[in-house]
Amino acid sequence: MLFRLACLAVTNTFAALRPPPMGDRDKDVEILALRHQITVLERQLGADARVRFAPEDRAFLAALLMSLPREALCRLRLLVRPDTVLRRHRDLMGRRHAGSCRPKRPGRPPAVRSIRALILRLVRENPSWGYRRVHGELATLGITVAPSTVWEILKQEGVDPASERASVSWAGFLRSQAEALPACDFIETVTLTGRRQYILAVIEHASRRVRVLGTTAHPAAAWTIQAMKNLVMDLEEAGCQTRYLIRDRDGKFPALMDEILAEAGIRTVLTGIRIPRMNAVMERWVQSCRRELLDRCLVWNERHLRHALRECEYFYNRHRAHQALDQAAPLRAVPEPITDPARIAELSVRRPDRLGGVLHEYSHAA
Repeated sequence: MLFRLACLAVTNTFAALRPPPMGDRDKDVEILALRHQITVLERQLGADARVRFAPEDRAFLAALLMSLPREALCRLRLLVRPDTVLRRHRDLMGRRHAGSCRPKRPGRPPAVRSIRALILRLVRENPSWGYRRVHGELATLGITVAPSTVWEILKQEGVDPASERASVSWAGFLRSQAEALPACDFIETVTLTGRRQYILAVIEHASRRVRVLGTTAHPAAAWTIQAMKNLVMDLEEAGCQTRYLIRDRDGKFPALMDEILAEAGIRTVLTGIRIPRMNAVMERWVQSCRRELLDRCLVWNERHLRHALRECEYFYNRHRAHQALDQAAPLRAVPEPITDPARIAELSVRRPDRLGGVLHEYSHAA
Protein backbone atom coordinates (compact mmCIF):
# COMPACT_ATOMS: atom_id res chain seq x y z
CA MET A 1 0.00 0.00 0.00
CA LEU A 2 2.79 2.44 0.89
CA PHE A 3 4.56 1.85 -2.41
CA ARG A 4 1.38 2.45 -4.42
CA LEU A 5 0.64 5.56 -2.38
CA ALA A 6 4.12 6.92 -3.07
CA CYS A 7 3.77 6.24 -6.80
CA LEU A 8 0.38 7.94 -6.82
CA ALA A 9 1.75 11.05 -5.07
CA VAL A 10 4.76 11.33 -7.40
CA THR A 11 2.59 10.89 -10.49
CA ASN A 12 0.17 13.62 -9.46
CA THR A 13 3.02 15.94 -8.47
CA PHE A 14 4.58 15.71 -11.91
CA ALA A 15 1.14 16.13 -13.48
CA ALA A 16 0.68 19.38 -11.55
CA LEU A 17 4.09 20.69 -12.69
CA ARG A 18 3.82 19.64 -16.33
CA PRO A 19 4.65 22.39 -18.89
CA PRO A 20 3.33 24.58 -20.35
CA PRO A 21 1.54 26.31 -17.43
CA MET A 22 -2.23 26.55 -17.79
CA GLY A 23 -4.14 29.79 -17.58
CA ASP A 24 -7.17 30.46 -15.45
CA ARG A 25 -9.51 29.93 -18.41
CA ASP A 26 -7.98 26.55 -19.23
CA LYS A 27 -8.23 25.48 -15.60
CA ASP A 28 -11.88 26.52 -15.46
CA VAL A 29 -12.60 24.52 -18.61
CA GLU A 30 -10.83 21.44 -17.17
CA ILE A 31 -12.70 21.75 -13.88
CA LEU A 32 -16.04 21.99 -15.71
CA ALA A 33 -15.14 18.93 -17.82
CA LEU A 34 -14.21 16.94 -14.72
CA ARG A 35 -17.41 17.96 -12.94
CA HIS A 36 -19.46 16.90 -15.94
CA GLN A 37 -17.71 13.52 -16.04
CA ILE A 38 -18.47 13.04 -12.34
CA THR A 39 -22.13 13.88 -13.01
CA VAL A 40 -22.30 11.32 -15.83
CA LEU A 41 -20.61 8.72 -13.60
CA GLU A 42 -23.06 9.31 -10.75
CA ARG A 43 -26.01 9.07 -13.14
CA GLN A 44 -24.79 5.74 -14.52
CA LEU A 45 -24.02 4.25 -11.12
CA GLY A 46 -27.29 5.31 -9.57
CA ALA A 47 -28.11 6.92 -6.29
CA ASP A 48 -27.63 3.77 -4.18
CA ALA A 49 -24.35 2.67 -5.78
CA ARG A 50 -21.10 3.04 -3.90
CA VAL A 51 -17.70 3.73 -5.40
CA ARG A 52 -15.00 1.61 -3.81
CA PHE A 53 -11.65 3.29 -3.18
CA ALA A 54 -8.40 1.50 -2.55
CA PRO A 55 -6.68 2.29 0.78
CA GLU A 56 -3.97 4.32 -0.95
CA ASP A 57 -6.61 6.33 -2.83
CA ARG A 58 -8.37 7.17 0.43
CA ALA A 59 -5.12 8.29 2.07
CA PHE A 60 -4.12 10.43 -0.92
CA LEU A 61 -7.49 12.20 -1.14
CA ALA A 62 -7.56 12.79 2.63
CA ALA A 63 -4.07 14.34 2.57
CA LEU A 64 -4.77 16.41 -0.57
CA LEU A 65 -8.15 17.85 0.42
CA MET A 66 -7.41 18.46 4.10
CA SER A 67 -5.85 21.85 3.35
CA LEU A 68 -9.20 23.16 2.04
CA PRO A 69 -11.78 24.56 4.46
CA ARG A 70 -15.00 22.67 5.09
CA GLU A 71 -17.03 25.17 3.03
CA ALA A 72 -14.78 24.55 0.03
CA LEU A 73 -15.16 20.81 0.46
CA CYS A 74 -18.92 21.14 0.39
CA ARG A 75 -18.77 23.06 -2.93
CA LEU A 76 -16.60 20.44 -4.61
CA ARG A 77 -18.17 17.72 -6.73
CA LEU A 78 -16.73 14.64 -5.01
CA LEU A 79 -17.70 10.98 -5.20
CA VAL A 80 -17.66 10.90 -1.41
CA ARG A 81 -19.17 13.21 1.18
CA PRO A 82 -16.95 15.82 2.91
CA ASP A 83 -17.55 14.12 6.26
CA THR A 84 -16.08 10.93 4.83
CA VAL A 85 -12.90 12.75 3.77
CA LEU A 86 -12.52 14.30 7.23
CA ARG A 87 -13.11 10.96 8.94
CA ARG A 88 -10.49 9.26 6.80
CA HIS A 89 -8.01 12.01 7.64
CA ARG A 90 -8.70 11.61 11.37
CA ASP A 91 -8.21 7.84 11.12
CA LEU A 92 -4.96 8.32 9.21
CA MET A 93 -3.55 10.74 11.78
CA GLY A 94 -4.82 8.62 14.69
CA ARG A 95 -3.02 5.50 13.42
CA ARG A 96 0.15 7.50 12.87
CA HIS A 97 -0.02 8.99 16.38
CA ALA A 98 -0.79 5.62 17.97
CA GLY A 99 2.08 3.96 16.12
CA SER A 100 4.64 6.54 17.26
CA CYS A 101 3.51 6.95 20.89
CA ARG A 102 2.25 3.51 21.96
CA PRO A 103 4.43 0.39 21.60
CA LYS A 104 2.90 -2.61 19.92
CA ARG A 105 1.96 -5.59 22.04
CA PRO A 106 4.10 -8.59 21.15
CA GLY A 107 1.23 -11.08 21.40
CA ARG A 108 1.59 -14.85 21.53
CA PRO A 109 4.40 -16.19 19.31
CA PRO A 110 3.37 -18.72 16.64
CA ALA A 111 3.84 -22.41 17.30
CA VAL A 112 7.07 -23.97 16.14
CA ARG A 113 6.78 -25.82 12.85
CA SER A 114 7.96 -29.10 14.38
CA ILE A 115 5.27 -28.88 17.09
CA ARG A 116 2.65 -28.17 14.46
CA ALA A 117 3.76 -31.20 12.45
CA LEU A 118 3.70 -33.34 15.61
CA ILE A 119 0.14 -32.27 16.44
CA LEU A 120 -1.07 -33.19 12.94
CA ARG A 121 0.76 -36.50 13.16
CA LEU A 122 -0.90 -37.38 16.47
CA VAL A 123 -4.33 -36.62 15.04
CA ARG A 124 -3.62 -38.56 11.86
CA GLU A 125 -2.42 -41.64 13.72
CA ASN A 126 -5.17 -41.41 16.37
CA PRO A 127 -8.43 -40.36 14.69
CA SER A 128 -10.42 -40.69 17.93
CA TRP A 129 -8.30 -38.15 19.83
CA GLY A 130 -9.65 -34.68 20.47
CA TYR A 131 -7.59 -31.56 20.98
CA ARG A 132 -7.60 -32.07 24.76
CA ARG A 133 -6.21 -35.60 24.36
CA VAL A 134 -3.54 -34.32 21.97
CA HIS A 135 -2.65 -31.57 24.44
CA GLY A 136 -2.25 -34.19 27.18
CA GLU A 137 0.04 -36.31 25.02
CA LEU A 138 2.19 -33.27 24.28
CA ALA A 139 2.42 -32.60 28.02
CA THR A 140 3.72 -36.13 28.61
CA LEU A 141 6.44 -35.39 26.05
CA GLY A 142 7.44 -32.23 27.92
CA ILE A 143 6.09 -29.87 25.25
CA THR A 144 4.35 -26.81 26.68
CA VAL A 145 1.51 -25.72 24.39
CA ALA A 146 -1.82 -24.17 25.30
CA PRO A 147 -4.96 -26.22 24.49
CA SER A 148 -6.28 -23.27 22.47
CA THR A 149 -3.15 -23.44 20.30
CA VAL A 150 -3.86 -27.09 19.49
CA TRP A 151 -7.44 -26.11 18.68
CA GLU A 152 -6.35 -23.31 16.33
CA ILE A 153 -3.83 -25.52 14.51
CA LEU A 154 -6.45 -28.20 13.88
CA LYS A 155 -8.99 -25.62 12.70
CA GLN A 156 -6.46 -24.05 10.30
CA GLU A 157 -5.77 -27.45 8.78
CA GLY A 158 -9.48 -28.19 8.33
CA VAL A 159 -9.53 -30.92 11.01
CA ASP A 160 -12.39 -31.12 13.48
CA PRO A 161 -10.87 -30.66 16.97
CA ALA A 162 -13.64 -32.79 18.52
CA SER A 163 -12.87 -36.42 19.32
CA GLU A 164 -15.82 -37.74 17.28
CA ARG A 165 -14.38 -36.49 14.00
CA ALA A 166 -14.20 -39.92 12.37
CA SER A 167 -14.63 -43.60 13.09
CA VAL A 168 -11.88 -46.19 12.73
CA SER A 169 -11.30 -46.91 9.06
CA TRP A 170 -10.93 -50.39 7.60
CA ALA A 171 -7.23 -49.78 6.89
CA GLY A 172 -6.70 -48.64 10.47
CA PHE A 173 -8.45 -51.74 11.76
CA LEU A 174 -6.20 -53.98 9.66
CA ARG A 175 -3.04 -52.23 10.85
CA SER A 176 -4.00 -52.33 14.51
CA GLN A 177 -5.01 -56.01 14.46
CA ALA A 178 -2.42 -57.34 12.01
CA GLU A 179 -0.63 -59.39 14.66
CA ALA A 180 -3.76 -61.45 15.33
CA LEU A 181 -5.57 -61.25 12.02
CA PRO A 182 -5.59 -64.08 9.44
CA ALA A 183 -7.74 -64.15 6.31
CA CYS A 184 -9.13 -67.13 4.39
CA ASP A 185 -10.62 -67.74 0.98
CA PHE A 186 -11.48 -70.45 -1.53
CA ILE A 187 -9.51 -70.78 -4.78
CA GLU A 188 -11.10 -72.54 -7.70
CA THR A 189 -9.13 -74.48 -10.32
CA VAL A 190 -9.70 -77.26 -12.86
CA THR A 191 -7.58 -80.40 -13.40
CA LEU A 192 -6.71 -81.95 -16.77
CA THR A 193 -9.58 -84.42 -16.32
CA GLY A 194 -12.01 -81.51 -16.20
CA ARG A 195 -12.77 -81.91 -12.53
CA ARG A 196 -13.23 -78.75 -10.52
CA GLN A 197 -11.21 -78.42 -7.33
CA TYR A 198 -11.60 -75.96 -4.45
CA ILE A 199 -8.57 -74.90 -2.40
CA LEU A 200 -9.03 -73.46 1.10
CA ALA A 201 -6.08 -71.33 2.29
CA VAL A 202 -5.37 -68.95 5.17
CA ILE A 203 -2.78 -66.15 5.31
CA GLU A 204 -1.60 -64.23 8.37
CA HIS A 205 -1.51 -60.46 7.89
CA ALA A 206 1.50 -59.74 10.08
CA SER A 207 3.89 -62.50 9.00
CA ARG A 208 2.37 -63.25 5.56
CA ARG A 209 2.60 -66.96 6.39
CA VAL A 210 0.32 -69.11 4.25
CA ARG A 211 -1.46 -72.25 5.45
CA VAL A 212 -3.12 -74.41 2.80
CA LEU A 213 -5.88 -76.21 4.70
CA GLY A 214 -6.72 -78.61 1.90
CA THR A 215 -8.39 -79.15 -1.44
CA THR A 216 -11.55 -80.98 -2.37
CA ALA A 217 -13.97 -81.40 -5.22
CA HIS A 218 -16.98 -81.13 -2.90
CA PRO A 219 -16.58 -78.31 -0.32
CA ALA A 220 -19.38 -79.52 1.93
CA ALA A 221 -20.09 -78.00 5.33
CA ALA A 222 -18.55 -80.95 7.19
CA TRP A 223 -15.28 -80.68 5.22
CA THR A 224 -15.00 -76.90 5.81
CA ILE A 225 -15.74 -77.23 9.52
CA GLN A 226 -13.10 -79.93 9.94
CA ALA A 227 -10.56 -77.76 8.10
CA MET A 228 -11.30 -74.88 10.47
CA LYS A 229 -10.89 -77.14 13.50
CA ASN A 230 -7.48 -78.18 12.19
CA LEU A 231 -6.61 -74.50 11.72
CA VAL A 232 -7.56 -73.68 15.33
CA MET A 233 -5.36 -76.49 16.62
CA ASP A 234 -2.43 -75.37 14.44
CA LEU A 235 -2.75 -71.79 15.67
CA GLU A 236 -2.84 -72.94 19.31
CA GLU A 237 0.27 -75.09 18.83
CA ALA A 238 2.09 -72.18 17.17
CA GLY A 239 1.09 -69.84 20.02
CA CYS A 240 -0.75 -67.38 17.74
CA GLN A 241 -3.16 -65.09 19.60
CA THR A 242 -5.76 -64.87 16.85
CA ARG A 243 -8.73 -62.60 17.51
CA TYR A 244 -10.31 -62.08 14.09
CA LEU A 245 -10.68 -64.00 10.84
CA ILE A 246 -11.52 -62.17 7.60
CA ARG A 247 -13.57 -63.98 4.98
CA ASP A 248 -15.99 -63.12 2.22
CA ARG A 249 -19.67 -64.02 2.00
CA ASP A 250 -19.17 -67.19 -0.06
CA GLY A 251 -21.90 -69.77 0.41
CA LYS A 252 -19.28 -72.49 0.88
CA PHE A 253 -18.63 -71.13 4.40
CA PRO A 254 -21.29 -72.66 6.70
CA ALA A 255 -22.79 -70.75 9.59
CA LEU A 256 -21.61 -73.42 12.05
CA MET A 257 -18.01 -72.48 11.19
CA ASP A 258 -18.43 -69.05 12.79
CA GLU A 259 -19.74 -70.69 15.98
CA ILE A 260 -16.73 -73.01 16.18
CA LEU A 261 -14.35 -70.08 15.72
CA ALA A 262 -16.25 -68.07 18.34
CA GLU A 263 -15.76 -70.88 20.88
CA ALA A 264 -12.01 -70.57 20.24
CA GLY A 265 -12.14 -66.80 20.82
CA ILE A 266 -11.94 -65.89 17.11
CA ARG A 267 -14.46 -63.44 15.72
CA THR A 268 -15.40 -63.67 12.04
CA VAL A 269 -15.29 -60.40 10.08
CA LEU A 270 -17.19 -60.41 6.77
CA THR A 271 -16.08 -58.31 3.82
CA GLY A 272 -18.46 -56.22 1.78
CA ILE A 273 -20.32 -57.55 -1.21
CA ARG A 274 -18.09 -57.47 -4.31
CA ILE A 275 -15.36 -55.55 -2.50
CA PRO A 276 -12.24 -57.74 -2.85
CA ARG A 277 -10.02 -54.92 -1.60
CA MET A 278 -11.34 -55.52 1.90
CA ASN A 279 -9.47 -58.84 1.76
CA ALA A 280 -6.56 -57.49 -0.27
CA VAL A 281 -3.77 -59.52 1.39
CA MET A 282 -5.53 -62.80 0.67
CA GLU A 283 -6.47 -61.73 -2.86
CA ARG A 284 -2.83 -60.84 -3.52
CA TRP A 285 -1.71 -64.33 -2.52
CA VAL A 286 -4.41 -65.87 -4.72
CA GLN A 287 -3.04 -63.89 -7.65
CA SER A 288 0.52 -65.04 -6.87
CA CYS A 289 -0.61 -68.67 -6.55
CA ARG A 290 -2.36 -68.56 -9.89
CA ARG A 291 0.44 -66.77 -11.75
CA GLU A 292 3.37 -68.72 -10.25
CA LEU A 293 1.81 -72.18 -9.88
CA LEU A 294 -1.63 -72.93 -11.28
CA ASP A 295 -1.12 -71.15 -14.61
CA ARG A 296 2.28 -72.85 -15.15
CA CYS A 297 1.63 -76.35 -13.86
CA LEU A 298 -0.54 -79.04 -15.46
CA VAL A 299 -2.52 -80.53 -12.57
CA TRP A 300 -3.50 -84.13 -13.24
CA ASN A 301 -5.74 -84.89 -10.30
CA GLU A 302 -6.47 -83.99 -6.70
CA ARG A 303 -3.43 -85.87 -5.37
CA HIS A 304 -1.12 -84.01 -7.74
CA LEU A 305 -2.73 -80.71 -6.75
CA ARG A 306 -2.12 -81.38 -3.05
CA HIS A 307 1.54 -82.13 -3.74
CA ALA A 308 1.92 -78.93 -5.78
CA LEU A 309 0.26 -76.86 -3.06
CA ARG A 310 2.58 -78.29 -0.39
CA GLU A 311 5.62 -77.35 -2.47
CA CYS A 312 4.18 -73.90 -3.14
CA GLU A 313 3.43 -73.37 0.55
CA TYR A 314 6.97 -74.35 1.54
CA PHE A 315 8.48 -72.11 -1.16
CA TYR A 316 6.25 -69.15 -0.26
CA ASN A 317 6.90 -69.34 3.49
CA ARG A 318 10.62 -70.16 3.51
CA HIS A 319 12.18 -68.71 0.38
CA ARG A 320 10.10 -66.22 -1.60
CA ALA A 321 10.94 -62.57 -0.91
CA HIS A 322 8.09 -60.26 0.14
CA GLN A 323 8.06 -56.50 -0.27
CA ALA A 324 5.85 -56.08 2.81
CA LEU A 325 8.55 -57.84 4.89
CA ASP A 326 11.49 -55.87 3.44
CA GLN A 327 12.37 -58.74 1.07
CA ALA A 328 12.30 -61.37 3.84
CA ALA A 329 10.25 -64.56 3.82
CA PRO A 330 7.61 -65.32 6.48
CA LEU A 331 9.82 -68.00 8.06
CA ARG A 332 13.24 -66.69 6.94
CA ALA A 333 14.99 -63.44 7.79
CA VAL A 334 17.07 -61.45 5.34
CA PRO A 335 20.71 -62.65 5.52
CA GLU A 336 23.56 -60.31 6.30
CA PRO A 337 24.82 -58.42 3.24
CA ILE A 338 28.04 -59.59 1.65
CA THR A 339 30.74 -56.95 2.08
CA ASP A 340 33.84 -58.98 1.30
CA PRO A 341 35.03 -57.99 -2.23
CA ALA A 342 36.77 -61.32 -2.70
CA ARG A 343 33.59 -63.25 -1.94
CA ILE A 344 31.56 -61.02 -4.25
CA ALA A 345 34.06 -61.61 -7.05
CA GLU A 346 33.78 -65.41 -6.63
CA LEU A 347 30.03 -65.81 -6.24
CA SER A 348 28.77 -69.36 -6.70
CA VAL A 349 24.98 -69.66 -6.71
CA ARG A 350 23.08 -72.87 -7.30
CA ARG A 351 19.44 -73.34 -8.29
CA PRO A 352 17.43 -76.15 -6.73
CA ASP A 353 14.19 -76.64 -8.66
CA ARG A 354 10.78 -77.51 -7.30
CA LEU A 355 7.91 -79.12 -9.18
CA GLY A 356 10.15 -79.92 -12.14
CA GLY A 357 11.36 -76.35 -12.56
CA VAL A 358 8.09 -74.49 -12.00
CA LEU A 359 9.52 -72.91 -8.84
CA HIS A 360 13.17 -71.86 -8.67
CA GLU A 361 15.17 -71.39 -5.49
CA TYR A 362 18.61 -69.81 -5.44
CA SER A 363 21.21 -70.30 -2.72
CA HIS A 364 24.97 -70.08 -2.26
CA ALA A 365 26.86 -73.21 -3.10
CA ALA A 366 28.58 -74.88 -0.17
